[in-house]
Amino acid sequence: MGYKDLRDYLSALDEKGWLKRIPVEVDPELEMAEIADRTVKKGGPALLFEKAKGSEYPVVLNLFGTEAMTHLAFEVDRIEQIADRIRDYMQLQPPTGLWDKIMMLPKLGELANFIPKTVKSGPCQEVVLKGDAIQLSKFPILKCWPQDGGRYITLPLCITRDPRTGIRNMGMYRIQVYDDQTTGMHFQLHKHAARHEEAYGKMGKKLEMAVALGGDPATIFAATAPCPDNIDEFLLAGFMRREPVELVKCQTIDLEVPAQAEIILEGYVDPSERRVEGPFGDHTGFYSLAEPYPVFHLTCITHRKEPIYPATVVGRPLMEDFFLGDATLRIFLPFLQMTVPEIQDMYFPPEGVFHNCCIVSIKKSYPGQARKVMHALWGLGQMMFTRLIIVVDETVHVRDLSEVAWMAFNSMDAQRDMEIVKGPLDDLDRAAPVARYGAKLGIDATKKWPEEGMPREWGDEITMSGDIQEQVTRRWKEYGF
Repeated sequence: MGYKDLRDYLSALDEKGWLKRIPVEVDPELEMAEIADRTVKKGGPALLFEKAKGSEYPVVLNLFGTEAMTHLAFEVDRIEQIADRIRDYMQLQPPTGLWDKIMMLPKLGELANFIPKTVKSGPCQEVVLKGDAIQLSKFPILKCWPQDGGRYITLPLCITRDPRTGIRNMGMYRIQVYDDQTTGMHFQLHKHAARHEEAYGKMGKKLEMAVALGGDPATIFAATAPCPDNIDEFLLAGFMRREPVELVKCQTIDLEVPAQAEIILEGYVDPSERRVEGPFGDHTGFYSLAEPYPVFHLTCITHRKEPIYPATVVGRPLMEDFFLGDATLRIFLPFLQMTVPEIQDMYFPPEGVFHNCCIVSIKKSYPGQARKVMHALWGLGQMMFTRLIIVVDETVHVRDLSEVAWMAFNSMDAQRDMEIVKGPLDDLDRAAPVARYGAKLGIDATKKWPEEGMPREWGDEITMSGDIQEQVTRRWKEYGF
């Protein structure tokens, strides 16, 4: 079964020797971020700052800072095990008879066990603060980089509800603290929360929102996952942890939040109100500029009696967010393959900061297929932000950048194999000529067919015969190695 809460996961990290406790006082303004940056770039561990300057509460950083830590967080030996479980459900076919229906019952019953359940109370509401007692300054909220517009909540689980469907959404959007009871909300144009706010605005109503800090690792991850509109992220978390997420009703708004969270912020966003948010040192490695964004007004804070404040630091790769993003790719790959079945594997190199570069290998069976795959990917959800897609044959290991570069540099003709299109880009794309719109490039690095403009013979890749490889392997020690 899954971890009960953040503390349960911290105990598992501690047991592995992957949790560093820092007993001396450390400043949440810049100092913690510098320590976290150095730590993640040398491969861990997680960091528990026991004494945060200006606050009585500890801070935990780098919860997912290595691939091994993501395995521990999701209780798997490899991330693909989650994808394999997803494939099992996707392969279910409509029953054609009584026996088929009987055979499907265990699977369907298991799915029902992942549905979030509402409980009467939870640790996240041990302390309830309203009115003048609402003070964000009591928490050790980080300022990560020198030019940041202020302190930022960087690992928030932002919960809203679609007024048209009633379906909950949980996303992760950075939150700039303006004062004790007011923050900025970085709702990017293409995100679910932005659409919810727009819908409430057309109704002349305010958007109720809750922000959860902490919880079990699967629930934290679910807030970052690119789920479709009709999928509740708490259901994904329940699926990953193999038991439902417990939710509790908020005190001042009509939303449910994780009962095992550390801290809950309740409040509303007025769609008619905007305030400058930023700059912010972002995951691109550059500052995103100050722009007008929605404002979140707090109506209540609840928290555990002795909460742990969770945070993350983003910046020039390699950072903690890469490991979360890579896990997302591997978990959601079955959904992509359902739509684009020729895809064999995909990789987003950290240097591409997720939306700038994607390498995809395909099982090629007809001319022009690489271009078909490019356009299919650009038409799928957040893949529309990908500025560079490189398509290679299935024999190429997409995570071996040397092999990909070797194949692309030796297989690509600039006139024949480049596809340039225009379309939406990410809010944070600093290369876009105008905000959220620009050009994208596809490179076909697959072996070309005659129909694709390759009339002359193309020599095969150099490989040694299998018999000789086996013979040399067998006699390796005999050679003196």
